[in-house]
Parts: sequence; C-alpha cells; structure tokens
Amino acid sequence: MRWSGQELGVDQSDALPGLARLNNLVRSVQTPEFAGMTFHEVLAKSALNHVPGQSAMPFAWTINPYRGCSHACAYCFARPTHEYLDLDAGDDFDRQIIVKVNVAEVLRKELAKPSWRHEHVALGTNTDPYQRAEGRYALMPGIIEALAASGTPLSILTKGTLLRRDLPLLTDAAQHVPVDLAMSIAVYDHDLQQSVEPGTPSTKARLQTVTAVREAGFDCGVFLMPILPYLTDTRAHLDDAIGRAKAAGATHVTWAALHLRGSVKPWFMQWLEREHPDLVPKYRSMYYGRNAYAPKAYRAWLAERVRPILRSHGMGTRAPDPTTGGVRSSAPRGSREQLAPGRQPVPTFAPPPDPSALF
Repeated sequence: MRWSGQELGVDQSDALPGLARLNNLVRSVQTPEFAGMTFHEVLAKSALNHVPGQSAMPFAWTINPYRGCSHACAYCFARPTHEYLDLDAGDDFDRQIIVKVNVAEVLRKELAKPSWRHEHVALGTNTDPYQRAEGRYALMPGIIEALAASGTPLSILTKGTLLRRDLPLLTDAAQHVPVDLAMSIAVYDHDLQQSVEPGTPSTKARLQTVTAVREAGFDCGVFLMPILPYLTDTRAHLDDAIGRAKAAGATHVTWAALHLRGSVKPWFMQWLEREHPDLVPKYRSMYYGRNAYAPKAYRAWLAERVRPILRSHGMGTRAPDPTTGGVRSSAPRGSREQLAPGRQPVPTFAPPPDPSALF
C-alpha cells in the first residue's frame, strides 16, 4: 500500500498530448513500484463537485481527489469520465491517473465561503479515494480534516483497505459531524475477483477492514455491487457473500445488478470474451444495443433471490444516495445540525446516476 523509499521519477511531459494542453498540469511522473502507470499531478481549480439532483434543494456534493483508478475493475461505471481529457476509458483509465495534489487546500477555501451550506459531501462516488496512489499522496487526511472543521457531514465508499489508516482521524471527525462509511465488496470468489478487478485488495482484506471500521465505533455497510449475471448471482455465491459480510460486522448490504453504460460496455465485453467466452451470447442478449441496465425481468428475479438470503442472515438493505450513487448520509437533509454517527435503513433502491455527473 505504501511507496516507502520510492522517489517519483523523471518528468514525462510529452506522455499525453491531451493533458499537456491543460494549464494546471504540474508534471507527469512514474514510479518503479507501479510499472506501466503514470501519475499526472495537477493543481485543482475546485474541489467540490455539484451533482444535480431530482429536487432543487438540498444539493449533493462530491469530491474526487483522483481521476482514473488503479483498481482496474472491468465493470467500473466511471470509466467514461476519462474521455473528457482525450484519454480512453479502458487501459488509460487504469494506468493514467490524475492526482489533484492541492485538493485539500482548495477545499478549505471553498468551505470557508459564506455561501457554503454545510451539505453532505460524498467521497468514492466516481474513482476510489483510497486507491493505491493514496498511500503516496495522502490527500484524504487533509480532506477529512477540512470537512470536519467546517461542520460538513461526509461519507466514504471505498474498496481500499487504506481506509484503516484514517480511522483515528475519522473517529475525531465523527465527534463534530455525521460520518458514514461503507466498503465495496462485489466478488467473493478469489479467482474471479483477481480477474475482474485485479488492482483491488482481496475480498478477505476488505472484510477485515469492515471489522476494523466496526471496532472503531462506526456502522459499516457493504456495497454488493455490481452483481454479475451468471457469475455472482448464484444462491451459493450470494449466500456466501452476505454471510461473510454479516460475520465481518456489516450493518447493512446495498446491492444491484451490473449496468454497462457507454464505453464501459465494450471494455467489459472484451474482458468477458477473454475470460468467459461462453457467457458472451447471454450478456449480448441482456445488454443489447444501447441498453445499459439488466432487463427488468432479470432485476425482479434477482430481487426475489437476494431478499430471502438477506432475511436468513438477519441483514437489512439500504439504497445508495439517489443523487451520488454512493453512501446515503445520516445527516438531516438541508440541516447543519451536528449528530453522533447513526444509521437508518432505507428500503428502496435507486440506480446510480450518470457517471459524468460525478466528475
């Protein structure tokens, strides 16, 4: 997780012409520990991203300290956001990582404005704030401190076990603002997990992080998303997943079927053709044409399968935030009231929004 003893290497200013056109690019660097990857350090002009919601108020906000993600999940819905910088949604998304090195400083200035209404801010709704690069850049402590000091509720959704590093800081923050945490753990078959999300920590390590979050005094949800048709939707896999999440201390499970929007679809199908060619016809029949979501009939069938398993393990479910697609905050909507950490289950499900809104 750390780059101890490593120095970022020689500038690679000509690596990506699209990025070279940016007036906020500091440098493009590489490190031997991340062979084949380049980190493009930029000076962010803003930290808070406004996500349009269904209602005018309150607005939802996100922070994305990184663009691109070394987790390399074949199904990642955020891949199309890389195309805004003339990068591709496939290999570039996994290997060309944008790092907003001044994000905490910019955030503090934005939170100090009289117009800031102290609304919930979500992290982890686009690319993971605790991907491996965070071990080197350590952007999250400054972000957490800035949010807590300003009285702003926050939530974090991550696959990164590096979350454990910041649990003492998050514990302190929770004395002042609501803090909501969740781990994303979609695949409980080790070989499949290593294949479809090769840059992520193991399922076991993430479940251990759930336990660490609970021992620190927080509730911790598990995002069982996405459920992959014909791969992770069997009763055996779902029962194992929910049972292990429960045993690790998870307080609720958020689940949904795979969706493949835009340029994510060809990248995922390329993986499927390589790893599970027998399933290609079935997936093409489900995710045909521009159809991004699994058919309604499949989603209804999946719900009928998941609900009894949740009940058998005594697990509740909760919808993601309908605007950000991330962890639903326990903070009162539109309120600056400071609360101790607490959670209320939400029984409905809303699909994640268009990823372009989360950038």
